[in-house]
Amino acid sequence: MRSISTINSSELSRSTDMGNKQIKQHLETAQKTGVLKISLQRLQEFPPQLKSYPNVLKTLDLSENRFESVPDELGRLTMLKHLNLSGNRLSELNEVVGELLKLEVLLLMNNFLTKLPKSLNNCTHLKTVNLCNNQLKEFPTMLCGLKQLDVLDLSRNQITEVPAEVGNLYVTELNLNQNQISALAEEIADCPKLKTLRLEENCLQAIALTPRILKDSKISNLAVDGNLFNSKQFTDLDGYDVYMERYTAVKKKMF
Repeated sequence: MRSISTINSSELSRSTDMGNKQIKQHLETAQKTGVLKISLQRLQEFPPQLKSYPNVLKTLDLSENRFESVPDELGRLTMLKHLNLSGNRLSELNEVVGELLKLEVLLLMNNFLTKLPKSLNNCTHLKTVNLCNNQLKEFPTMLCGLKQLDVLDLSRNQITEVPAEVGNLYVTELNLNQNQISALAEEIADCPKLKTLRLEENCLQAIALTPRILKDSKISNLAVDGNLFNSKQFTDLDGYDVYMERYTAVKKKMF
């Protein structure tokens, strides 16, 4: 038995050494390429080398590790355009992410996030934000007003209402599938670019889809299956025919 445990511990030590060597290699290569990928390493803490790393990274992928927090030093990497922290154990996001002013893609799916820092409002170059499968209870209004934001995925959270601030959201696609939404602000009709709105598997009544949303918005793809109304109640709504005109016009352009 003793020899088996010795083998296991030496193997563990070898694999840790290999992991450290691998990380060191990745860090050296990334200084030339600007791309650093350290995913699936079971890391519980950020690689200490990153804390004093040259500010050259444009892409940082630390997905599928075991981080519970983001260190302040991340705010030093101001050249970052693409940050992937998905598949970790984050319950909140450090405000320093708001210092990454060039950030275009922020991937945070499959964590335990309950809230987001207001500082994200500083990231005016954001184009894609994915927060799927977290524990957000409130709509992240700090993302409203970001004029380059194109796709926002908030599916599989615990959001209960979509507030009036949503009217200032510039995305073309908003995914709110599998939340607990029972209230939808009709200001969503004011979204200047919103074409695709996904609201499947929520707690909405048909009356939440007001005539203003159906008639005055630019939404041409509205997914609402799995709510507290049936398809007939949906098609009977005042404004449904106007919505269908937009839907059909878009489909025609595609074919």
